[in-house]
Amino acid sequence: MFVGIDASRAAARERTGTENYSLHLIRHLLALESGHRYRLYFNRPPAAELFPMTADLELRIMPFPRLWTHLRLSWEMVRQPPDVLFVPAHVLPLVPPRSSVVTVHDLGYLYYPGAHRFLDRLYLDLSTRYNARAASRVIAISQATKDDLVQHYGLEPDKITVVYFGCDETMQPVKDEATIEKVKARYHIRGDYVLYVGTLQPRKNLGRLLEAYAIVRKQTQRGETPGLVMAGRKGWLYDQIFQQVEKLSLETEVILPGYVPQDDLPALLSAARLFVFPSLYEGFGLPVLEAMACGTPVLCSNVSSLPEVAGDAALLVDPLDVESMAEAMNRLLQDEGLRTELVERGYRQVRQFSWDRCA
Repeated sequence: MFVGIDASRAAARERTGTENYSLHLIRHLLALESGHRYRLYFNRPPAAELFPMTADLELRIMPFPRLWTHLRLSWEMVRQPPDVLFVPAHVLPLVPPRSSVVTVHDLGYLYYPGAHRFLDRLYLDLSTRYNARAASRVIAISQATKDDLVQHYGLEPDKITVVYFGCDETMQPVKDEATIEKVKARYHIRGDYVLYVGTLQPRKNLGRLLEAYAIVRKQTQRGETPGLVMAGRKGWLYDQIFQQVEKLSLETEVILPGYVPQDDLPALLSAARLFVFPSLYEGFGLPVLEAMACGTPVLCSNVSSLPEVAGDAALLVDPLDVESMAEAMNRLLQDEGLRTELVERGYRQVRQFSWDRCA
């Protein structure tokens, strides 16, 4: 079979959830030795080391100024259609080939419309609805996303297959203190810290995280509360986060290092006292698995897909309840027995998710 794959997201310079999904899944698909031929479509030349070249692989680089998927990739589907097109990031070209498979990551914009710009929300709704219906098959990255597609867009359940993310093999505990201190110094982190990793945007519920952290800080003696590191690139309305840090007088406790590349994440996760992921909605929530893989106890929301991903290996809280979030943070920071138990459960939980299995 001749398989075309939209690999544009995989070539992004700063990769977060969807981009990492595209990269890891494509790499493992190519490694399956399935006998298929692959053509990867890019809107810019990818880094040379992204994909090892083989006789069964072809790279198609098609620069285009705007609307690359809808116009340029559509034209390619008309001119030289593959037997099947796989799109890992839910946006099919306007003229798809006869057979196509698309991954839908989440429908969070339907649950928390205020966390998205109006035009972004409108585009997400219309495009996801079209793509899910136009595709021959749909991959949902969690049962929660599958249920949403059935409930809100009327898709037949048999058209949708749940295929979970994997966890990158590089996500392992870092024991070398010199490596940890080097990474901490790079981001101006001193001492112990609580860690969040993800885009700085309203859907991630960081305002309530800051409020909960402020409560924890008031309940402990000065100097005993670990700092709070919120790592991730700036998203929509990120200015509100900076304003709340100032309002709560947390300027000296909260560190916002920006985007952290994949190479630094294992050390950053391994050194954290606690990983907290209070998101209001997630299609999957890969950072939860990554923290578990690095031996860090996890506190996360009890909504959408996160209970699926976390299983019994995290402390789950209502993301709208600031007091409960603060209580859970305090408990995980102080109860060594619970911390040890969650770390061990986390190692077992991560083993259920691999990119080989996903591919």
